[in-house]
Amino acid sequence: MVCFHLLTNTIQHNTAQHILFPQPNTFHLPTPPFLSPTFSPSRVRETRVRISDRRRTAKRVSKLRIQIPPIPHTMIAIPYLTALTTYFSYGLLFAFGQFRDFFRKIFDWCSSNNLQGYAPICLGLEDFYIRRLYLRIQDCFGRPIASAPDAWFDVVERFSNDSNKTLTRTDKLSRCLNLGSYNYLGFAAADEYCTPRVVETLKKYSPSTCSSRVDGGTTELHNELEECVANFVRKPAAIVFGMGYVTNSAILPVLMGKGSLIISDSLNHNSIVNGARGSGATIRVFQHNVPSHLEEVLREQIAEGQPRTHRPWKKIMVIVEGIYSMEGELCELPEIIAICKKYKVYTYLDEAHSIGAVGKTGRGVCELLGVDTADVDIMMGTFTKSFGSCGGYIAGSKDLVHYLKHACPAHLYATSISPPAAQQIISSIRVILGEDGSSRGAQKLAQIRENSNFFRSELQKMGFEVLGDNDSPVMPIMLYNPAKIPAFSRECLKQNVAVVTVAFPATPLLLARARICISASHSREDLIKALQVISRVGDLVGIKYFPAEPTKQQDTSKALKFD
Repeated sequence: MVCFHLLTNTIQHNTAQHILFPQPNTFHLPTPPFLSPTFSPSRVRETRVRISDRRRTAKRVSKLRIQIPPIPHTMIAIPYLTALTTYFSYGLLFAFGQFRDFFRKIFDWCSSNNLQGYAPICLGLEDFYIRRLYLRIQDCFGRPIASAPDAWFDVVERFSNDSNKTLTRTDKLSRCLNLGSYNYLGFAAADEYCTPRVVETLKKYSPSTCSSRVDGGTTELHNELEECVANFVRKPAAIVFGMGYVTNSAILPVLMGKGSLIISDSLNHNSIVNGARGSGATIRVFQHNVPSHLEEVLREQIAEGQPRTHRPWKKIMVIVEGIYSMEGELCELPEIIAICKKYKVYTYLDEAHSIGAVGKTGRGVCELLGVDTADVDIMMGTFTKSFGSCGGYIAGSKDLVHYLKHACPAHLYATSISPPAAQQIISSIRVILGEDGSSRGAQKLAQIRENSNFFRSELQKMGFEVLGDNDSPVMPIMLYNPAKIPAFSRECLKQNVAVVTVAFPATPLLLARARICISASHSREDLIKALQVISRVGDLVGIKYFPAEPTKQQDTSKALKFD
């Protein structure tokens, strides 16, 4: 497969590099035999495709009509040859995996774990995928670190003597440039204002309250934190939780139930998906970031009503994210808000990756896009990104927060957020707002915006296919082929740049990518080094799907020489 991979890279670079879908013709994406149960030709539907242009400033420039299998996301333009070779690579992996399993049953049957009468815990394609595909590249995931996740951190080296089935840690550390952590404002490292106050809080309150909020787990810090968050997001009240993932997965079952309708963006986070499923509400999905399709779904569902009875829905909620974590795209919030107000439905905005990271004063996509927070019924966010802490929040009306404090299991039964973590959030918000007596907060916000736009622009000039919008600190670089996932990650690590690679099932099968997260703590020299490394690795691996811009690239390399 490696030889085939190298051959196809050569073919791709000697041809047109990138082939956009012809318009206005339609076509069918090829479906490999081993995926035919999932992608049935009889279930083809029509959708809209967003095509990214590397010369644009991360704005969508064209929409085409094509025929694709019914998968729950908006497809991006994939080069024909890339799609073919990616399918072929997965087909080879699948075939060789099945081949090895067949001979293992014949020649190594005595090593089976199921001989004692117990049913196997892991079954089916999930187990096969883990054993035969994931384990090949598991060294690219879950790399332990031995320092704070600042602009640079120490990565613990690991090795394997059993074909990557197990990884053993060593005492060796690699000092790497951190492009994987979502430490957007740099608060994950020691801070001159936040850290002393966190240490003082640790001495006063201890690491944990060892109790839920309704028992002995509410301190004055928790009340102060909720007031601070409510003021920051400009909502009447807020409630905080000890874990960001739980905030979504525990809140939605409380707010929605049988007879309710949830309309969710097709690329919403897994915590939203699980929370929606756990609510018992009817779930409908609209095409990613396409307000017109949201309106179509709304009109259809309002007209049809509840399943079987066709009674009116008890309530309808539209759920979107501020910045989509795997795409780096900003939500089309103004248009979506207008549609929700038109049809009198609730809006739920997840600002996990946008709060604190975008906007003039760090107040998220509402501030960035000029949306009044009063028009958003429920605002959710996490403290794990921009604030260097843990937990999440829900902000809304006082009646809503009062209800959640008496009905949400995550508030009633889970241990409250750690007091030092609460102090970290309070202190970081004060820095962002300039209440610490300095302008460091404004400088951090300006720095992350400048860093993000600079890095995105340079990657596009080099010929990489980069998703997302301007001002977003999340920028996925498309890899596509499964062989390029470990190759890109390992080669970057060899050159002391730590990146995060993402593949199926976290992304669709064809759309593997490397997710770059930019921080305000990155200096211009850090970013230049990262660009040089990524450019070299991109040439080696073959992921520059666009032709580079020679003039600008030469000027940049001369002016920004680092080594």
